[in-house]
Amino acid sequence: MILLRLFYEFFKTGLFSVGGGLATLPFLYEMSAKTGWFSTADIANMIAVSESTPGPIGINMSTYAGFTTAGVLGGLVASLGLAAPSVIIILIIARFLKKFRENRYVEGAFYGLRPASIAMISVAGLNVAQVALVNMNALSAGHLGDFFLWKAILLGAAIFIAQKKLKWSPVVFIAIAAVVGIVFQF
Repeated sequence: MILLRLFYEFFKTGLFSVGGGLATLPFLYEMSAKTGWFSTADIANMIAVSESTPGPIGINMSTYAGFTTAGVLGGLVASLGLAAPSVIIILIIARFLKKFRENRYVEGAFYGLRPASIAMISVAGLNVAQVALVNMNALSAGHLGDFFLWKAILLGAAIFIAQKKLKWSPVVFIAIAAVVGIVFQF
């Protein structure tokens, strides 16, 4: 039963997360709250693993989430669920491509989807920044000095500056950040 639910939840995510892998984040946060399969900290780990492994981030995150929920089969089912809507839609569009391409309603729909995609990706980025850079528990505990995760902020700023100056591959900076996180126990 859990596998069917995984497929269903990730199918919905794949169907409505227009704009790429980061657009799946709002759906993952909602899924986390609704199902309890993973926490917001787990989502931060999903992002870290998904960004640092080859392949589409959405598929990597669904595989990670499915695996943590129901093992290897769960990872496979969640990934299939996320990819299925895209495959179905692409097959339909390929069949009727000429009509779709010239249809002004379809063009208008895609034009309207652009700002929605930007908004969803922006919200996802803000959620990632919140998880990575601030400690929300410090507010409730009254420890305002511990609100900002200064090590993470300084690491991010240093990598941002180094990337702008050195123009190295992002893979190098991901590896550096991973090593620094392990060494300094972030």
